[in-house]
Amino acid sequence: MSTALIPTPGFREALAFEWTKFASLRSTVWTTATAALVTVLGAVFVGLTGSLQPDDTVLGGSLTLSVVALMAAGVVGALTVSGEYASGTIAATLAATPRRGRVLAAKATLLAGMLYGLGLAACTVAYLLGDAVLDGSYAQGEPLPALFGVAALFSAVGVLGLAIGTVVRHAAGAVAAVVAVLLLPSLFGPLLGGLRPWVAGASPTAALEKLTQTSDATPDTVGTLGPWPSLALVTAYTAVALAGAALVLRRRDV
Repeated sequence: MSTALIPTPGFREALAFEWTKFASLRSTVWTTATAALVTVLGAVFVGLTGSLQPDDTVLGGSLTLSVVALMAAGVVGALTVSGEYASGTIAATLAATPRRGRVLAAKATLLAGMLYGLGLAACTVAYLLGDAVLDGSYAQGEPLPALFGVAALFSAVGVLGLAIGTVVRHAAGAVAAVVAVLLLPSLFGPLLGGLRPWVAGASPTAALEKLTQTSDATPDTVGTLGPWPSLALVTAYTAVALAGAALVLRRRDV
């Protein structure tokens, strides 16, 4: 009596599995929704309170709270995998798709595509609302192609969170690590003297400040690297982190 081998699911099937799991996990859905909502509400709040600096731009002011949304994007990435470890479903996932690199690639693709679309839509709406609410005394800024760059940064930080969550596995630890990666370079940068622009300038939050053209993005705080090279740098070390996470995932039992 012969038994047929069960075929290994392809990438499209793995991607569909990941979407089903993501949509069924309330923590990731609500955190993703929060990332979009806080960006839009931040534009309205800043516009109505008139709390911008005189040298700020409409784009920078409208996206003031996008840094909170960026952290939420990283947390979504971390929860996407750590939530499976917490519930124990990761074992079933890896049993259904034995090629672990494919599982991680499917998660990363889902996150990158979803966060890009969400980030672009939320930031565009925030900018339009801010432009409508703010008076004409502020410089407009250059929303295009900056908004596409901000959306790409959301994707990169989400995938970075995924890499961190894959290595750490525990939800609380992964979330804390994501927040630390985003905030600590800026918080401790002033303690590093001449190294401050190099350390703080390499962080995702620095890239966000440059892309949104906020008045806080001065060379002595976020370095002299331009917005697009900063985005490229974040993308590069995110890719390295994801490759490292894939290696860890392959070598671990679960």
